[in-house]
Amino acid sequence: MSDSRRRKPPLVADRRYPNSSARKPTAKAKPKKSAPTRRRTTGRGGGRRRPPARAVGFRGLIGAALRWVGRLLWAVVWRVSAVVAALIGVAVGIQYMSLPDLSALLDGRARGSVTMLDRDGRVFAWRGEQFGGAVSADTVSPHLKNAIIATEDKRFYRHFGISPRGVASAIRINLAEGRGPLSGHGGSTITQQTAKLLCLGEPFDPTSAMTEAEYEADCRRGSLSRKAKEAIYALAMEVKYSKDEILTIYMNRAFLGAGARGFEAASQRYFGKSAAEVNPAEAAMLAGLLVAPTRFAPTNDLERSQNRAATILRLMTEQGYLSDTDRAMAMANPAELSAAAEARAGGYFADWVMSSGPDYFTRNTTEDVVIRTTLDQRLQTAAEDALREIFETKVRDGSKAQAAIVVMSADGAVRAMVGGRKTRVAGAFNRATQALRQTGSSFKPFVYAAALDLGYSPRDTVVDDRLCMTIPGSGEWCPRNYTNQFYGEVTLTHALKESLNIPAVKISESVGREQVRAVAEGFGIQSDLALGPALALGASESTLIEMTGAYAGILNGGSAVEPYGMVELRLMGDELPLMGSDGGIGERVIQQDAAEQLIWMMEQAVSDGSGGRAALPGRPVAGKTGTTQAARDAWFIGFSADYVAGVWMGYDDNTPLTGVTGGGLPAEIWRETMLRVHDGLPVNPLPMQPPAGPAQPRGGQAGQTVEGILDRMLRDILGGDGGNAPAPRAGDR
Repeated sequence: MSDSRRRKPPLVADRRYPNSSARKPTAKAKPKKSAPTRRRTTGRGGGRRRPPARAVGFRGLIGAALRWVGRLLWAVVWRVSAVVAALIGVAVGIQYMSLPDLSALLDGRARGSVTMLDRDGRVFAWRGEQFGGAVSADTVSPHLKNAIIATEDKRFYRHFGISPRGVASAIRINLAEGRGPLSGHGGSTITQQTAKLLCLGEPFDPTSAMTEAEYEADCRRGSLSRKAKEAIYALAMEVKYSKDEILTIYMNRAFLGAGARGFEAASQRYFGKSAAEVNPAEAAMLAGLLVAPTRFAPTNDLERSQNRAATILRLMTEQGYLSDTDRAMAMANPAELSAAAEARAGGYFADWVMSSGPDYFTRNTTEDVVIRTTLDQRLQTAAEDALREIFETKVRDGSKAQAAIVVMSADGAVRAMVGGRKTRVAGAFNRATQALRQTGSSFKPFVYAAALDLGYSPRDTVVDDRLCMTIPGSGEWCPRNYTNQFYGEVTLTHALKESLNIPAVKISESVGREQVRAVAEGFGIQSDLALGPALALGASESTLIEMTGAYAGILNGGSAVEPYGMVELRLMGDELPLMGSDGGIGERVIQQDAAEQLIWMMEQAVSDGSGGRAALPGRPVAGKTGTTQAARDAWFIGFSADYVAGVWMGYDDNTPLTGVTGGGLPAEIWRETMLRVHDGLPVNPLPMQPPAGPAQPRGGQAGQTVEGILDRMLRDILGGDGGNAPAPRAGDR
């Protein structure tokens, strides 16, 4: 039998997947149509029932509609997004093409800086905008770089220039705090902040009608359109520069208070060291300035700045930049100001130097300028400490009285200047140089200088008795002494040392007011001088620095003095100065013998007269008190062989002082100042000359000078001379 009969029937799978050797259907073969299958439906007895055709169509219609709308929206969204992305790309590309090289963006100051050196070549003040030189993200201290990122933008190295998460968080915080979405917190990245510092590539134009402050305010506008432009600029920067290059621009252009532009300038300004050398505490303090440079500047409030730095240190620790141990060490040793920043020596002096130089090299300079000055920081500290000592110990609490001090050498070189009770200031009203006040009896040395120059002797006599004069347009004028007493015949020396008024008027009238006025002007009193006889009693106004400079002229032997603070001015980096000293000794005003005799008379005023409280133990000094009408101003100006010092005291609003004369508190401030100024200096004799020769009656002898006075009054009337100044009671005790 054949085995074929026992062959099993083929499996279905064999039919589904035939062998290649299986017979293929012929071309004419037609596939059989499968019989339609009928879906089983259930009757009433249960099971699923086919939904009506109408219901299926309605739901399908809704679904189809939704799918169509979805497809439409998607088509619109992706097309609009593509167009927007293309437009943004074009805008970024255009902005990218306009971005300059990195080096052109590091120093963005519109003004230059002024660095001031004292007489020993040490920096003591800065003005303008300090730059300090370019730094990079690689050259600064790693602590500083980490502090900036931890404070301003912890995702700086991970985003593409803008941070949607940061913007959303800022909007949420602003709305929660009741502000507008774009008011307050900005959510800006460091890249966006850098774009803002660059003012989106629009440099300041000094020739425009907009001031620099208005320009910077416009750059910081937070409008929606401005934010959009800022985002485009930030994206372009991310394409053009690396992250470290963007951080470099940011570190060089950020304003950090006290005129410091960039972290190198700020580090030098506050700590006296490079930004590459700052420790974690100093780095945290510098980074803390970014949020509010003026508010957190350590020169304004060191404690507030240190508290802000503590917050930065915490952020650095939380983000892994600082260990707990390093943070504890930084907290235990907070950043401190450098000696120059701490002292801020010569704030008034620095302002005065800035105002005395040419604008194009000082207040409006576009260059970095170095000015070597006459300031002596030891003497500056001495003056500030003396003023503080007297006001803390001898002036009632709450008093608003003010005072000013000037210390200079005999050649007019100003060594110290205090323009008010608040000494750590910049741009404040300077009472030493700007306040015009009546001089009182401190003017009398010029009266006697004129007389001595004409041959009068300190031993000559004058009668101190009642004197009345008729002033055209003012009526009768009768000067009085401070004590309301008359002392009869007195020497010129006695009249000066006791600050008697009537003898001073008589001597002035005897030598001639024009001569007195010429001597005062020759010594540097530039203010308008009174025309009437009250000239002799200091009815004219002057500044403290003018009066102190005039006394310096007496000390140096009778030559005029121009007070000065600038020794030389040069551009930073240059060796040769562009300008030299703008003051010093000028022409002779009175003879040297007359000057030395006047110094002898003024020494008597301190050793045995109204200026006794100014005496220095073991050191000869000379000076003169001054008190004006109703004690609105009190002065003491004097000198040793080495230094001249002037003190003024009064109220800014001309309120009369209570119980104060020039021989009182001003003399004590002068004494405290000069004690500190001369600490450790050898004792040198005053260049004075005692009088020689017999005494002669001067000025007020009956039958001689009264007639001369009347004749002079007649000449004054005919010549138009006169005045209506009040008669001060100027004798000081």
